[in-house]
Amino acid sequence: MLRSMRDLEGFTLVAIDGDIGDVSDFYFDNEAWVIRYLVVETGSWLFGGQVLISPFSIGLPDWASRRLPINVEKQGGTDILESEHNRRAIAAAEHRPAVESWAIAAPTQEPTDDQSLRSCRALIGCHIKATDGDIGHVDDVLINEDTWAIQYLVVNTSHWWHGHKVLIAPEWIAEVSWPDRIVAVDLEQAAVRKSPHYESTQQLNREREEALYEHYGRVAYWRIDAVIAQVG
Repeated sequence: MLRSMRDLEGFTLVAIDGDIGDVSDFYFDNEAWVIRYLVVETGSWLFGGQVLISPFSIGLPDWASRRLPINVEKQGGTDILESEHNRRAIAAAEHRPAVESWAIAAPTQEPTDDQSLRSCRALIGCHIKATDGDIGHVDDVLINEDTWAIQYLVVNTSHWWHGHKVLIAPEWIAEVSWPDRIVAVDLEQAAVRKSPHYESTQQLNREREEALYEHYGRVAYWRIDAVIAQVG
């Protein structure tokens, strides 16, 4: 199932012995377009620092109470040494000097201080450009709750075409200029204008995804392996 980044923001991360803090952001690999870390604001605990948590260390979310369980003891966090890797990850994603932060869960891979780690919150508001002109701006991100991949950018076209929203898959992105906050896609304006509208109140099921990929004449992400196998 796909989940809105805006819906996931504010979830409380819950350790075995108490609450750790609230999710404030997501850091993703802008080459693979996969969430690498949840950023959790710890409030008064750990001197109000930020904690980076691998999404794969989290248990099943409680959507009703907006809580994310993690199999770690909160009390043990005070004994964990500061992680230089995590300090650099936060600094790289937000493009500022490293500040004090703590990690209480081992990431699936060590973050680096290169430019491949980006903030989802910083992605919101970036302008989307087609091959022949502007389309709109990023309004939200849809995340696959099984793989933690960024499956789609939700693009608001209100400044151009009657205010409806459309979906853009990361594989259709040609280039991103982070300093200019511009995401260029290899799609034409006319194709985007006629693409299926996205309604956040309606569940994005496989049928709707099928219609989206068929509209653009692209191979759907859930069929790529089968297509590669046939070609091979």
